[in-house]
Amino acid sequence: MSMPATSNEVQSLPRTERSNQSTDAAPGATQPSRSIIAAATRLLREPLLHFALLGAVIFGVDALLHPPAKDEKLITVTKAMRQSFIENFDEDKVRTPSNDQLQKMIDSWVASEILYREGKALGVDRGDEMIRDRIAFKMQLLIFDQIRVQQPTDEQLQAWFAENHARFDEPERVSFYITAPTDQTTAQRQLEDIVQQHETEDLQQQTRAILARPVASLAASFGEEFRDALLTIPQGEWKVLRSKDGWHVARLDSRRQGTLASLETVRDEAARIWHTEETRKLAWEAVKRLKTSYQVRYEQ
Repeated sequence: MSMPATSNEVQSLPRTERSNQSTDAAPGATQPSRSIIAAATRLLREPLLHFALLGAVIFGVDALLHPPAKDEKLITVTKAMRQSFIENFDEDKVRTPSNDQLQKMIDSWVASEILYREGKALGVDRGDEMIRDRIAFKMQLLIFDQIRVQQPTDEQLQAWFAENHARFDEPERVSFYITAPTDQTTAQRQLEDIVQQHETEDLQQQTRAILARPVASLAASFGEEFRDALLTIPQGEWKVLRSKDGWHVARLDSRRQGTLASLETVRDEAARIWHTEETRKLAWEAVKRLKTSYQVRYEQ
């Protein structure tokens, strides 16, 4: 599309052309006005201009309907949100989080909200209509991508392993059979049937085998009384034991002592975990630096 020459372009023409132009223009003083009108008419017919005008209108309407928040640096943790964290802590609604656990959940949500807002500010959501967590996840990737952690020195790894060796130790394990919880009288009758090999088919189906279970996890599932009693049973012998859920008939089948791990046998895995934790630590520090520019308000 041809456009009329600007004033700068006219001044750059040779003198002969300029003089000829002025001579040709003298008889028709209205010629420049007609050129401008013609150019404007052609411009108004351009589809790109229509799209631009339509976009401007849509942007203006969106700005009116969705004005920017008055304070993008204010994060409010509502009472309803705190209650949601408490209710979702345990699916069975049996346990409630401690104050420390609740605060950790809130801190995690606040960090996610910060990453979401920072991601929005950087425009990482453009062309992507996914939910807030996806945008926050993108920001996490951006932060992790900027973090460079060197491999640990031998002194660093030894010090870390000394504090975390339990994560690599092989725990003491037991394998046993156990019937479904019931009352003490029923459990005693079941024991007699099992000893005499007269147990019913239902009892056989309800008896389950628990294999290679870490001893340290028994108390949480069955109670300390059950754990201590199970470990005193001679292997292969059925006994009536009480758990926190009721009475059972149980038989200890095997018991394997735990072993302590050495750094030399798990060095590669330990170095990998150390590197991962250091990277996460630096990433969390980066999020906390972002958090300093935000105000977190808690509703009472």
